[in-house]
Amino acid sequence: MKCTAFLENRRVAAGSLDEVVESVRGALESGAALTIYDDVTGRVIDVDLRAKPVEEARGVGRPKLGVVAREVTLLPRHWEWLNSQPGGASVALRKLVEEARRTRGDADRQRAAQEAAYRFMSAAGGNLPGFEEAARALFAYDRRRFGEMVAGWPEDVRDHAVKLAFADLEGAA
Repeated sequence: MKCTAFLENRRVAAGSLDEVVESVRGALESGAALTIYDDVTGRVIDVDLRAKPVEEARGVGRPKLGVVAREVTLLPRHWEWLNSQPGGASVALRKLVEEARRTRGDADRQRAAQEAAYRFMSAAGGNLPGFEEAARALFAYDRRRFGEMVAGWPEDVRDHAVKLAFADLEGAA
């Protein structure tokens, strides 16, 4: 998991969660507000910086393949259709997901980038000037207007918001 840590409005670390936690462990002593954000979702990561890292528990599924078992709730007619497909429900669901990823990939990446940026902006810059207009520009996918609205924000907050907002363009550039 890639993440970024901020001390007040200043970016102090970025990288894997373990790397970031290790580099900011001493910041607790300063009494300043330290926040770690997930770079994919924009969500705040709640970490006990006093605790030593622990290994994650092994879950159900085929971990070596990355397979994870979860519950899916569908109507009986959906289960009937899935079970009638070659390979059964699991194969049919995987094929449906892969097809959706192929056809909706760009729109999904844009939506995910917008949501991550909005979560980060709300937590780190919700009280900064131009926040509402920046949010409107973000969801209108107006990169120029967004840049104008966040231009006066603290540099590290602004740069991270822009990075998250248009992360879907990284592969296209």
